[in-house]
Amino acid sequence: MLTSIIIPTYNALPMLRDTIGSIRKHTKESYELIVIDNGSTDGTLDYLKQQRIITISLPANTGFPAACNWGLRLARGERLLLLNNDVLVTSEWLSRLHRAYEADPWMGIVGPMTNYASGRQQIAMSGRYDEFAAQLRVTQDGKMEKVNRIIGFCMLFSRALLQKIGMLDEQFSPGHFEDDDYCYRAWRAGYKVMIAKDVFIYHHGSASFGSYAKEDLEPILARNRELFIQKWGIDPIQLAGEDNKGERHEHSGAS
Repeated sequence: MLTSIIIPTYNALPMLRDTIGSIRKHTKESYELIVIDNGSTDGTLDYLKQQRIITISLPANTGFPAACNWGLRLARGERLLLLNNDVLVTSEWLSRLHRAYEADPWMGIVGPMTNYASGRQQIAMSGRYDEFAAQLRVTQDGKMEKVNRIIGFCMLFSRALLQKIGMLDEQFSPGHFEDDDYCYRAWRAGYKVMIAKDVFIYHHGSASFGSYAKEDLEPILARNRELFIQKWGIDPIQLAGEDNKGERHEHSGAS
């Protein structure tokens, strides 16, 4: 079974290089890498060409949802995985995400634990990230938790789900709340959203939105939250409930 790993990126070559290196080191399953470059000027395209990685080169920064959708159009896999450009995956990450996905015929979206996210996926990391991941593989082996949403820095779903509910909603560009929207659509279609608690992926966080000043980011958050409310008639913060813990961390790797 082929998994399409889709990575949007924008001017983050050092972290993208580390992300791809960790995937190649720790992924034994069949996969294809698709990187969508949002108009980077830091040598990203030259690197991707040298590495012979499937690349979509966009002339300007389209934001996270639109970039992901370009990747989804090109993807050949039966399983689809959206991944940020600022993560380090760990041993058995993909096999355990697949195992969680296959645990229930109505599984819709699965995500990992991480050191940097909002909601139930965040866990306090101690020591080296790879050693911490190894501990979780033992102490949380096979454990899952049903949640209302999975943060978009790492989302695994099937082609069947994509065909059922469609692509990411690009009105949420450059990013934020497109993952809430996708999880809510999956739930409305009868699917479950789960955390695989024995999978840990290190997330640098703010690799892209970190370039936004707080006064610039807050209007994006407010706008997209309002778009979600207008679309569904419900506040995504209230919908997330305990998942959110009153915080919203950056998770889109393309803006």
